[in-house]
Amino acid sequence: MKNWIFRTPAQPDPAWADELALSPMLLALLCGRGYTEKDAIDTFLSPSLSLLAHPNCWPGIPTAAAMLADDLLAGKTLAVWGDYDVDGITATALVLDVLEAHNISALYHVPDRKTEGYGLNIPAIEALAAQGVQTLLTVDCGISDVQAIARARELGMRVILSDHHLPPAELPPASAICNPRMGEPEQCPCPYLAGVGVAFYLMGAVNALLHTRLGTRCVMDNVLDLVALGTLADVMRLSGQNRLLVKGGLRRIAMAQRPGMAALKRVSNFDEAAAITSGQAVFRLAPRINAAGRMGHAGLALALLRAKSREEAQELAAQLDALNSERRLEEERIGKEARDMALRQIQEGRMGLVLYGKDWHAGIIGIVASRIVDEFYRPTLILCDDQQAIKGSGRSVREFDLHAGLTRISQHMLGYGGHRQAAGVRIAPDTVATFAAAFDAVVREELGSLPLTPTIMLECELGFELASSFDFLKELELLQPFGPGNAEPVFASPPLLVTARQPLGRGHEHVRLRLLDEHCGIALYAKAWRMGAQLPESLCGKRICIAYTPKIDSYNGTPTIYINIKDWKMAEDQPQTRQEQ
Repeated sequence: MKNWIFRTPAQPDPAWADELALSPMLLALLCGRGYTEKDAIDTFLSPSLSLLAHPNCWPGIPTAAAMLADDLLAGKTLAVWGDYDVDGITATALVLDVLEAHNISALYHVPDRKTEGYGLNIPAIEALAAQGVQTLLTVDCGISDVQAIARARELGMRVILSDHHLPPAELPPASAICNPRMGEPEQCPCPYLAGVGVAFYLMGAVNALLHTRLGTRCVMDNVLDLVALGTLADVMRLSGQNRLLVKGGLRRIAMAQRPGMAALKRVSNFDEAAAITSGQAVFRLAPRINAAGRMGHAGLALALLRAKSREEAQELAAQLDALNSERRLEEERIGKEARDMALRQIQEGRMGLVLYGKDWHAGIIGIVASRIVDEFYRPTLILCDDQQAIKGSGRSVREFDLHAGLTRISQHMLGYGGHRQAAGVRIAPDTVATFAAAFDAVVREELGSLPLTPTIMLECELGFELASSFDFLKELELLQPFGPGNAEPVFASPPLLVTARQPLGRGHEHVRLRLLDEHCGIALYAKAWRMGAQLPESLCGKRICIAYTPKIDSYNGTPTIYINIKDWKMAEDQPQTRQEQ
């Protein structure tokens, strides 16, 4: 059970509803989220790509773009070094797409997750130098790779670094660095761009410079599908510039003009012309791209996004779909073992969990860490063997800055990096116990020794009379895309009578309820994911209150409304049970 907290209600000018053609309820929701000016509401609901910041407004981009354009025009050989996750793969594809529009070819390198690990490495740098690479562009990586970039400079390369991860105290000796986390935050249009977002603005500036000299041009709108997918997969805040980019990118994904995107949608059980939500992109499209990198075949995903024909794209998408199925089976195995280990550590009183399996797959431990945090709500690091060291992937709770916490125990690691909510670590063999104790101590010092209860933010109470209105639910869709910084609205229900229960899933881990709002007489079906054990058959005939999101399901072509349950509790007002005579 979660703590239910309601947003502070706001009192908007009632006249705005008519002026903006909104219902009073939607207007109240927006004001409660901090949009208290009419123009701000209008801009939020109707974001225009014309509001995108100029590339020269971003830290480091003017200098980096000039260097990159000069080298390209001089005919120097360029290599793009990306990351193996969705953000890095989409960023790499974006750079290559823009260059292709100017008839410029480039080499690229996406490291193998298992044999090379994250970031730049010296052997691969030396191999690129042997191929004649003179300019190296990093996307979604590089900000911590001091030694590798120093080696690239020794070999005569110009290194242009584009990244979005938190900069360390010692910056690498790159020729130019583009990172929205550098400089004064108030002077940056959006400090929380994804790696693909940084690549978009950098290549937008390069595109303009090349157009001036060559007369060729890339239509940057055409790569917004890549920006949206990478930004959503990397769980970036969906406000400001990111909202504009993702909103525009989801429109491009709906159009599916890129053969690889159309094929990706088809293997994800979408019609290729279907509009999709941010959640569908995150949970159905992105995992298939991620599976390639996680299972050691990142090049397949890049090839899919750059495929030129439907036939080629469909074959590659089928391979990614098979890899994703393999990934899910491995995730299930690791998840069970990690969960058992987490339960033992919780019984021992651990607040910060460090779970280690020698043979766990390095590409899957991050997903499992997220699952453990979702269930137990404690900062979690999951470790596995990686060549001559141990690597780990961590996820955190809202109250604990994981990157800052790791910084405090950096003496116990060979290296680390990441964000507030997610990070990667590398430690020496035989130091797991020492590292685990240090991590638990820093978590305990920050959060205390009592288990935390997650919080769920509610907009207001909403009965089924409005939750069953197609007009209202269509209006709620104007708030999309949903994600960090723009959470999907969650409402509190009045007491609802449970009239039926049906288990779902192979292991009955999910459940479907039929709920009746006795005040208006409307009944709706509700789905509760991973709550099968929490919502037993004995609830039938009783009243519960739920934290929920109403949704329109158009899966079978006929729109229907259903309820997605986020949390629940027993209602105080219970029906009288008939006594046996």
